Amino acid sequence: MKIAVVGAGYVGLSNAILLAAHHEVTLVDVDPVRVGLIADGRSPIVDADVEEALAGGGLNLAPTLDAAGAYRNAELVIIATPTDYDPRTNLFDTGSVESVIDAALAENPGVRIVIKSTIPVGFTEQMLAAHPGGKILFSPEFLREGHALEDNRYPSRVVVGDEGESGRVFAALMVEGALADDVPVLLMPSTEAEAIKLFANTYLALRVAYFNELDTYAAVHGLDSARIIEGVGLDPRIGQYYNNPSFGYGGYCLPKDTKQLLANYADVPQNLISAVVDSNTTRKDFVALDVLARKPQVVGIYRLVMKAGSDNFRSSSVQGIMKRIKAKGVEVIVYEPTLDADDFFNSEVVRDLAEFKRRADVIVSNRRTSDLADVAEKVYTRDIYGRD
Repeated sequence: MKIAVVGAGYVGLSNAILLAAHHEVTLVDVDPVRVGLIADGRSPIVDADVEEALAGGGLNLAPTLDAAGAYRNAELVIIATPTDYDPRTNLFDTGSVESVIDAALAENPGVRIVIKSTIPVGFTEQMLAAHPGGKILFSPEFLREGHALEDNRYPSRVVVGDEGESGRVFAALMVEGALADDVPVLLMPSTEAEAIKLFANTYLALRVAYFNELDTYAAVHGLDSARIIEGVGLDPRIGQYYNNPSFGYGGYCLPKDTKQLLANYADVPQNLISAVVDSNTTRKDFVALDVLARKPQVVGIYRLVMKAGSDNFRSSSVQGIMKRIKAKGVEVIVYEPTLDADDFFNSEVVRDLAEFKRRADVIVSNRRTSDLADVAEKVYTRDIYGRD
C-alpha cells in the first residue's frame, strides 16, 4: 500500500517507520532540516529505536517536502501534525489537521485519511460533515516520548474510530507492523475513540497529581513520602507503578489534553477534571516556595526535558517552577544540553556542567541523576525512585 504520513515528530515518524517495514511510505514535513536528516538516515528526535531503524536502512521510506505529490499518489494519508491547546479559545488549534484534510482531498478525493493528532471530541464528525463522501477516521496514539517506536511495536491496544472497512483496514496495518502478539483491537465510533484519548491522558495526569499531593502533604508534615507511597501502592487495586513524585505533570500531551477534556465538559457536571488541572498549578506553587525557602542567590535548573531519553521540553513542569522563582527576583541559570541558545526566557544557559554546579546555590532537578552526585547537598528534587 502507498501511504503518506504528514508530520515527522514522535507520532508521525514512529508510525512511518512502523509501516515502512511492509509498505511504501512517504513522510511529509514542512521542515527541510528534518526531511534532510531522515533522508540521511538520521533521526530528528531523541528515540533510540527510531535512530537505530533509520540508521539500519531497509525501510521503504521517502521523506519529502512535496505534500501535494505525496497526497496524489497515496491510498492512505495519516495526519500527525501538532494540535496545541489555545488558551484564548479553550480548545485545540486543529488548523494544521484541517488544512491537511483539505489539501489531501483536493488532490485525491477518494483517499482514506486517518487522524493521529489529538483532537476534541466530535472533531471527526465535523470533518465528515464538511467533506461529504470523505473517508476520514480517527485513531489515537498512546506513545511515550523517547519510546514512540517501541510503543508502536508493542502497543497496549489499537483503537480505531471507525467500525467499517476503513477502520478494519487501518487496524490491520497497525497490527501487521507490531512485534507483539495478540494486540487488543477496538473499533468504535469516532467520538468514542476521541474520548478514550483524552480520558486516558487525564487519568495519567490524575495519578501524577495524586502522588504529588501525597508528597506535598508528607513534606509539609515531615513524613517519609516513600514509605507512605509504598504502603498505599501495595494495595493491588492501586499498584506500585506510575507513582514517583515530580514537579507536576508536563510534556506535550498531558497539560493540553486535560484542558481540552475540561473544555469538552462545558455543559456536563464535573468536579474531578477541574481539580486535576488546578492541582498541577498548586504543585508548582508549592515546589517553588519550597525552593525559595532555602534562600538561594542563584537557582540552577538542571534539564528542561520531562523524561529521560527525550529532547522535548514543551510545557515541562520545571518551566513553571522556574518562572515562579524568577518572579521573586532570584537569578536563575539553566543547564540543558539539547538547547541551542544562549538564554531561555531571559535566563542564562550554562553549557559547562561543572560551571553550572559551581554557580548554583540550589540545583532544581525533576529527577535524580548521577551527573549531580558530587553536589547532592545542593540538589532539590521530589524524586524518590529515580525513574519517570
